[in-house]
Amino acid sequence: MANTVLLEVSNGVATVTLNRPAQLNAFSIEMMEDLLETVRALRERDGVEIVVLTGAGEHFMAGGDLKDFATQFHLTPQARLVTFRALIEERVNASVEILQSLPQPVVAKVRGACAGFGLSLMLGCDLALAADNAKFTTAYSSIGLPADGGMSFFLPRAVGHRKAMELLLLAERFDAAEALRLGLINRVLPAGELDAETDRLVARLQAGPRHAYGEIKRLLASSFDVRIESQLQSEAEAFARCSATDDFVEGINAFLEKRKPGFRGA
Repeated sequence: MANTVLLEVSNGVATVTLNRPAQLNAFSIEMMEDLLETVRALRERDGVEIVVLTGAGEHFMAGGDLKDFATQFHLTPQARLVTFRALIEERVNASVEILQSLPQPVVAKVRGACAGFGLSLMLGCDLALAADNAKFTTAYSSIGLPADGGMSFFLPRAVGHRKAMELLLLAERFDAAEALRLGLINRVLPAGELDAETDRLVARLQAGPRHAYGEIKRLLASSFDVRIESQLQSEAEAFARCSATDDFVEGINAFLEKRKPGFRGA
């Protein structure tokens, strides 16, 4: 299994850990391959209810590993074009697409640096909790790059076109409070409380209707690209599928009986 990206599954929770703490978990060429291997294994893993994405040590991910990228400078410009296009298309894009296709809720747990592809990864998660020491930046334009990992897709949907343009063009750093204000993260916690609060959120999600979660993810993912008539039809079909589950029966009965539901994901 991968070394720069780790996968641990315990009690239905899959934790994906970016694992280059000495390099602030910077995204190396090796890590691109390891991330793809890890998420492929995650997709095929049975018994996963919730996914948590985090970084080893004190940081989430400080963007790309520029020293590693510099090892490609001996190539001609055309050869670099071919090399990096293949890396992005075959490794980075494939990893993001798999994570986006997961029916389980994916929670980002962020502390320290969250830059470049690290920010793209966080934005691609369903929920994001951040420590109050987290620092964010798109980073790309500061090294002569545009974006990758879905940044140009996720960012304008979160903050709007104008602000996304500012964040990408200027690549300025901002703190967790600003990330919360912009809608990039869901909660800011004191650094010492991040792990416990993430555990509480995961437990709450695990107690919820997992089939409905998958339908919610599919509905929101498609909602920007279709007309209202098509989205209404998708909602009707998703509603109908959920109505055929035991979770629906349990949810209604629990409400009528004034108790908490005991969902089983069926």
